Amino acid sequence: MTAVLDTPVVARPGGGRKRGRTRDRGLIVFALPSVIWYVIFTIGPLVAMFVVAFMDWAGLAAPASFNGGENLDRLFGDERILTALKNTAVHMVVSLPIIMVGAFMLGYFLNLKLPGHRILRVIMFVPALISLSAMGMLFVAVLGPTGLVNSALDEVGLGEHATAWLADPAWAMPSLILVTIWSGLGFTGILFAARLSAIDNEIYAAAELDGANHWQKMWRVAYPIARDYFGVLTMLQYLWTLFGSAGMILLLTRGGPGESTSTLSWLVYRFGFRSPDVGYSQTIGLVLFVLGIVGLVIIRRVFRARY
Repeated sequence: MTAVLDTPVVARPGGGRKRGRTRDRGLIVFALPSVIWYVIFTIGPLVAMFVVAFMDWAGLAAPASFNGGENLDRLFGDERILTALKNTAVHMVVSLPIIMVGAFMLGYFLNLKLPGHRILRVIMFVPALISLSAMGMLFVAVLGPTGLVNSALDEVGLGEHATAWLADPAWAMPSLILVTIWSGLGFTGILFAARLSAIDNEIYAAAELDGANHWQKMWRVAYPIARDYFGVLTMLQYLWTLFGSAGMILLLTRGGPGESTSTLSWLVYRFGFRSPDVGYSQTIGLVLFVLGIVGLVIIRRVFRARY
């Protein structure tokens, strides 16, 4: 027994590397199904979009043929694209800052855990529980000619200002922005509240000893700690607004009146399904893709992201 214990243990040359290679092969085998799924259903459609964007394709049942750069030439000469680009910019520039700043402030307020904060959390989460179709019906009822807003204006003697908000060229886009803010503010505020609840109360207490009020604690204490999270949510909200506006536009205004609420996301849907021109639709999709990447890069730089 003594002889066995006295025998020095000598590691076999290359034994560690062999075990490492075996472990890596196991990880690759486990990850392979996910990688195959990702390549087929994420990278595949993305590549298909780039291919279809250079095709003349009237619809899924019609024959398709490459037309070189004709779709791009058409894109640069199409005034509807310029209008949609302006509408997309207005939609984004107005709604995104209001949602993100307002949601952060709501999240901070919820984190104070004042009386009734649990009920307020439920109320703020309600928009996330309503389907897009139900939300469309709700706002048609609120903003329609005989809807809730016009009825309220009549009640307070301001009936002369009543209008068909979704059919008025001057008010259709502000109405769409209002719906976007309503649907995104509460849900994002709940996400911020969850993140801010992880901040140690002693940090706030130390700030109070230095004379900080709530506004200063919100923006000089909580915000620097949660800045990375703020950046991530800003990126997600940017993508949701940029790519997802077509659904609400379809239900509320269908791009009108005229082209007043026509965004790039709406044009992708319009040329893909309503005026079958799949190739041109995907060419507009390329513009959206580029805008998505540019926006993400800018947001990362603004927040000096480390993720």
